[in-house]
Amino acid sequence: MKLNIGETIKRLRKEKEITQEEFAEILGVSCQSVSRWENNSCYPDIEMIPTIASFFGISTDKLMGIDELTEKENVQKYLERFQVAINKGEMNECIAIARAGVKEYPNNYILLDKLMYALFASGDDDGNIPEWKENMEKYDAEITALGERIMKYCPDLNIRLNATARLAFNHCLHGRKEIGKRIFETLPPMDLCQEKQIWWALEKHEELPFLQKAIKDSYELLNTFIWLLADADVVDVETELIAIKKLFALEELILDGNRPNNNWGSVWLDFDIAKRYALLGDYDNMYKHLHIAVDEAKAFDNRPDEQKYSAILIGEITERRLDFETSDTRPLCEILRDKWLIHDEFDKVRDSPEFKNVIKRLG
Repeated sequence: MKLNIGETIKRLRKEKEITQEEFAEILGVSCQSVSRWENNSCYPDIEMIPTIASFFGISTDKLMGIDELTEKENVQKYLERFQVAINKGEMNECIAIARAGVKEYPNNYILLDKLMYALFASGDDDGNIPEWKENMEKYDAEITALGERIMKYCPDLNIRLNATARLAFNHCLHGRKEIGKRIFETLPPMDLCQEKQIWWALEKHEELPFLQKAIKDSYELLNTFIWLLADADVVDVETELIAIKKLFALEELILDGNRPNNNWGSVWLDFDIAKRYALLGDYDNMYKHLHIAVDEAKAFDNRPDEQKYSAILIGEITERRLDFETSDTRPLCEILRDKWLIHDEFDKVRDSPEFKNVIKRLG
């Protein structure tokens, strides 16, 4: 069995913010000995294992990596419970699950990242969390501390980068845009991303899966930027409407029109189109897209646990109901009726029989 003592010592030493020299002095060994441990050139003497474990406040089994398999299995159980809770929008339950996991495994960065995510999402003003403002303030310092810890010590690049982006976003939400911008600027630019550089190192059997995933990821990124153009109040209403329609055209192009019309994004986009037609006074088209949004919302609320579809450019896609994450516990029909349709763009038609019929269809 391979022991990971050196990697564990290195990680824990860095978390305590002590140098190899300082650690060596504490243990009464040479700095070269600590360096060899951390490089996995050799192990500490067996007599030193209890001392090192005691210094870091962990068991000798934990130090030697003997209980790693048990930890991995238990962490997976926490993650499964977390996913079930966030699929239902139960953010307090997500926080409780993540805290329990971190309490049991305080140095597990997967759980630390989930805790940071849950605390951040509990301050989402787009959910139905009454205390979201209080949560934003209450958890600000903890989110910052978790993000900085993950940035500094987490060995997993993906977790580290995700936490970095979330930390920067949190600073921006609290008006600390200069800090957020500086952190965002530490993220690698698109030109240096893995997807753009790794092609030349792939084996033949890896190329097709790589290209399909890269096209799918690029499509989702382009989708996001076009949606921001349409929704960030940077162009006029007519241009916003054109941009949103291009999102549907882009989906048709990339997904061959094969994606079922039961996804959250389609409901939002048809609702967004209806808003623009309302602003332009084109009520016939407004009602057309509102009714489409109602149909899609009903389909979303009744979507299967798993659905598959395929497209030429991206291959087969599997969408699981459980993978959907939200900070809102309500069905989408209820959100559309009680939140989206109360926007003032619809005030001029709110008392009309046609609009009331839209509301009635949502239950």
